[in-house]
Amino acid sequence: MRVRLPQQGAWATVREHLVERLAAGGGVVDEMFAAGLFVGADGRAVAADAPYVPGMFVWFHRELPDEVPVPFPLEVVYRDAHIVVVDKPHFLATTPRGSHVTETALARLRRELGLPTLGAAHRLDRLTAGLVLFTVRPEERGAYQTLFRDRRVHKEYEAVAPYDASLALPRTVRSRIVKERGELAAREVAGEPNAVSRVELIEHRADGLGRYRLLPETGQTHQLRVHMNALGVPILGDPLYPVVADPGPAGDFRRPLQLLARALEFTDPVTGAEHRFRSGRVLGAWASYGTWACRP
Repeated sequence: MRVRLPQQGAWATVREHLVERLAAGGGVVDEMFAAGLFVGADGRAVAADAPYVPGMFVWFHRELPDEVPVPFPLEVVYRDAHIVVVDKPHFLATTPRGSHVTETALARLRRELGLPTLGAAHRLDRLTAGLVLFTVRPEERGAYQTLFRDRRVHKEYEAVAPYDASLALPRTVRSRIVKERGELAAREVAGEPNAVSRVELIEHRADGLGRYRLLPETGQTHQLRVHMNALGVPILGDPLYPVVADPGPAGDFRRPLQLLARALEFTDPVTGAEHRFRSGRVLGAWASYGTWACRP
């Protein structure tokens, strides 16, 4: 881990800032200083009483918590000298964040492919399955990330949700979505729309379920989940919408969210190649609702 000391602050020493920032407790931080675990740019241990210097970098190794393995494979669907495209399973985070570090798609791929500089060009929710694009060369990552920023990637999702005969589809949903720090769920608020999604019904069946094609034009957090819920057809298996549910014990992989990143299409900014990728996954609730609903 690398920490950059802010340009402004009332801390007299490096220790004072790290105790406040790391929220690990003064005792833990002091033990790390005593063991020489905080180092500067020259690789030498930083003393606890070292003066606070704005902009200074401090490095340390983060102790990783035990993680429950995600027992589903990560399939590589395409690989060349520039990119790796994978079909991510439900419950596997894209990149390290919070309590998910080693059990992430990025960490797995770096180990399994022997590519320590591999990076993510975009992110997919941990609960969502489907296609994710990674870049091989750090110097090219910005070019691929710009594709997503500038909306030059065609993204298609698939979802299973209740069927409502009175809901007129297809339609384009526009709203303003905010996701505040510390809150699990995002919400719609009044104001200029910042989230746009096209919702299409692919098919429906007698058991009351529908299969939907979702085409996001923007990329707000939980956008598709929020918009489907707002339409009155929340995606099956969603633990946040319409209500925040008990997350259950760690390692509970029952009834995954029925949302899949089905397709990615874009012009490669480095090679000029036209890429079209499709996930081969089938959403469990559509393939066999009884099995999905009663999954042990």
